[in-house]
Amino acid sequence: MRITTTDTAYHLDSGHYRLTVSRTDPSAELEGWMTLSLIASVATRSDRDETYETLPPVLAERGDVAVFDFPQRSTAWEAKTVRLTCTPETIALEVRVEGDGVIGDVTLLGGRAVLNTRAAGTFRSGVHARGVFNPTPTHPVHVVRPASAPLALTVIGDASPGRLHAVFSPPPLALAFGKGEPDGGATSVPEGPWLGASVRAGIADLTFTELRYEPLDGGALLRFDYECQTAVSGAWTSPAVVFRAASSPWEAVSHHREDLVEHGLAPQGPVAERHDWWSGTIFCGWGAQCARAAGRSPVELSRQDLYDEWLARLEEHGVVPATVVIDDRWQLTYGNQEPDPAKWPGLREWIADRHARGQRVLLWWRAWSPDGLPAEECVTDAAGRAVAADPSNPAYRRRIGEIMRRLLGDLDADGFKIDFTQWFPSGSHLKAYGSTWGFSLLHELLATMYAAAKRVKPDALMITHTPHPAFGDVTDMIRLNDVLELDARGEPVPAVDQLRFRHAVAAHAMPEHLVDTDQWPMPSRADWLAYAREQPSLGVPALYYVESIDNTGEQITGDDLRQVATWWRR
Repeated sequence: MRITTTDTAYHLDSGHYRLTVSRTDPSAELEGWMTLSLIASVATRSDRDETYETLPPVLAERGDVAVFDFPQRSTAWEAKTVRLTCTPETIALEVRVEGDGVIGDVTLLGGRAVLNTRAAGTFRSGVHARGVFNPTPTHPVHVVRPASAPLALTVIGDASPGRLHAVFSPPPLALAFGKGEPDGGATSVPEGPWLGASVRAGIADLTFTELRYEPLDGGALLRFDYECQTAVSGAWTSPAVVFRAASSPWEAVSHHREDLVEHGLAPQGPVAERHDWWSGTIFCGWGAQCARAAGRSPVELSRQDLYDEWLARLEEHGVVPATVVIDDRWQLTYGNQEPDPAKWPGLREWIADRHARGQRVLLWWRAWSPDGLPAEECVTDAAGRAVAADPSNPAYRRRIGEIMRRLLGDLDADGFKIDFTQWFPSGSHLKAYGSTWGFSLLHELLATMYAAAKRVKPDALMITHTPHPAFGDVTDMIRLNDVLELDARGEPVPAVDQLRFRHAVAAHAMPEHLVDTDQWPMPSRADWLAYAREQPSLGVPALYYVESIDNTGEQITGDDLRQVATWWRR
């Protein structure tokens, strides 16, 4: 790595990128990609954090690593320094503050300041790329969007407008900027080159709930939302944003994983032994429940007699799933997870019968639900009302252990399909027992469940929709989750195209983990058949439909099921 110095700048040529670091203002030019603003803001509950003076950068060279520190005077902190760490392949950007405060949000690649020139307001990095790749499914479906379009990587979401971006919760925290013009295809990816921008942080430092890419008029910054739940006393350093050239967005996601593993921030692969039965075909009853509902709530149809009926029809036509998922709502309460005797009058015996047939049984679990839990085991709002289960609370963790002994031990179930991880208890006024928040609190929830399940039944299968590499130690299989519908122009997006995109993200973020290909909802019978044919090549096939397609009412014939059986036996 070669550095040359002039009166106004440091010129760095690593062989993989060229970077010009200004000596007169807080900026750096990453040739061909970005004009990096080296202003950062770390807002607190009481202060916005505005930089009111920037000092010249200080360069320290350590072998083939160059570190540029940009000291800045802050209205909120005793000291603040933005650091660029340059290796031959990567550039890492972070901010360090000293003092006391509770963090609201953090911006990198820009922030609020009054510069030495007296220019004032919010500053952003200049973005020279044409498109930005988003690794999380969104509605409308838009994988590579114009670089002028915002996006969010988050653990918060639902089906409301502007919130259906947590189908993966959490997704890998890796964007990719491309030179090619996005062609408007919902899942199409232009040719390279690409610049990856990923977040380097382990679970302990992932205490934010959302990372937002906020572009405006040719500029952009990144905003981390800590929701006033992370306290600083002394000193604090933000997660680093790591830039690295890539040939494709998929390579950028792989680089993200490799970077976390290399720095000891993510496991190399799954932590539990993989068991052969995990790879067997899955039947999940949710699609059949929806198709049979006919104006009723599908949760009323998670019933023992209906599951027997559906499984018998599948077997009649050659489809014998290795694993059966009993979906929403087999339980009386989501929080305490006790079987509903009116719907499942003999669940223990039913599971034993399925075991005798050579099948395994998973139970659907709604994460975070406070239903049936005492408020003292929950995250609470300003009125003291339960908002979500609180995994930082020892009483709730003990409850999870008891639930696992009851469901995996007494009932002899074989694991869980864990859903709704995106219903995170977001809010700066919320109160939890412990101090973790954001991605970290979700990991604590899943880690508690995972450890308790494995203590009772070491081969229990835990399925989540959390394809962030640091979550590799709390899941055995990544579920691709619900299929969406339309692109940004209001046109239908083939389910198979969505499956391929999601599989590519999961396979590059967590290559050693199994993938549950899911299958709901399907827009039509034709889409369902095309999807079913593709599933074995992209993961563990999962069948959701038995009689008809819920969206169209189209009937599923015996020939259709026999065709699926043939595809899945190959």
